[in-house]
Amino acid sequence: MRLVHAFSAALLLASAAPAFASSCSEEIATLERRLDSAGAEKVTGKEPPGGPTSSNSPKALPTPPAGKPSDPAATPTAAGVKEARDLVEKARSEDKAGQADACRDTIMKAKEKAGALP
Repeated sequence: MRLVHAFSAALLLASAAPAFASSCSEEIATLERRLDSAGAEKVTGKEPPGGPTSSNSPKALPTPPAGKPSDPAATPTAAGVKEARDLVEKARSEDKAGQADACRDTIMKAKEKAGALP
């Protein structure tokens, strides 16, 4: 009987394992996909390691919207993308150290530095 309870407990913990991923690690992954996108390649002039990624989202636009961002500060630059990549590495370290608030703050800064990527 105890074996059944132990098995049930193990199954319950295994099914909850994905819930242990921090929201910051999800934000890191999302921002990394943006920084490795074809839009980032267009801004930096460099192909990301492994080639550009796709969002694989049914909501993704086939081409970037025409025009410029309404906020000039949101215009992406190669230097901004590089700074964003550096901040992502810092956020990853903070996330591993269990510093969730610091990680989220760093990711917000990284998003600002990346700008509105095409």
